[in-house]
Amino acid sequence: MSRKKRQKKSSRKRSRVGDIVTTTILIAAICVFIFSAYQLVTMLVPYYSGGKEYDDVKKLAIIKDDTGKDGDEGNGDNFQVDFDALLKENPDTVAWLRFDEPSIISYPVVKSSDNQEYLTKTFSANDNKLGAIFMDMRNNKDFTDLNTFIYGHNLKVGGEMFSQLNEYASEDFCKAHPYFYIYTPNGKLTYKVFSAGTVKDIAANYILTYENEKEYTDYLQMCRNSSNYQVDVTLDAKSRIVSLSTCTNINDDERFLVQGVLVENE
Repeated sequence: MSRKKRQKKSSRKRSRVGDIVTTTILIAAICVFIFSAYQLVTMLVPYYSGGKEYDDVKKLAIIKDDTGKDGDEGNGDNFQVDFDALLKENPDTVAWLRFDEPSIISYPVVKSSDNQEYLTKTFSANDNKLGAIFMDMRNNKDFTDLNTFIYGHNLKVGGEMFSQLNEYASEDFCKAHPYFYIYTPNGKLTYKVFSAGTVKDIAANYILTYENEKEYTDYLQMCRNSSNYQVDVTLDAKSRIVSLSTCTNINDDERFLVQGVLVENE
């Protein structure tokens, strides 16, 4: 075989090898893209379905919601909840929690026999990473305890549940929106935020029982000291507070904790 023919044959061989390599790389890239797209869809679907579910719950339960309109200051006077509808949907219902801002925090509150069930189960009992806003199993459901803990997820996508609770890390935000509201079948409770900040998950801020009045007032002062800022509000041995807790999505052993003291019971 002549040198020219050998060179031509070798060139065709290299071309075929190159085509095979290119095709292999292209197929691999397509497979990676398909897998990545599948992973993305798998991650986003629960957020979408869970968000839609809670939108449906709000349509079911909220009778009147024209807060912030017609000149009122968003104090919740025009907000009403159908607890009969909520209890029919989920007998674990104990309350409805609502903020003026971030206004997305407006959800039913449930209470189970443990603190695990509603980490992965929605209000309507569907398995979903959004979970539900739930009261600590150790608390009385009527908010008569000195300190009532309520938990919710801080999600990486979507902003639902307690994802926007960390807005209260800012003193300016707290000054602009100092109150949150809890509605029960018996009436409306208004709380003023007095403490907000990041704490360890085993911090003394999570103590729920107190031996005497001094121990409780010491606890309240400790919470104020751990806050990002100080709020001018009276706290004493008779104060009833609500503690809202969520993850930080930064360190596994950290929580963002917002605490409010009851200032009005209607």
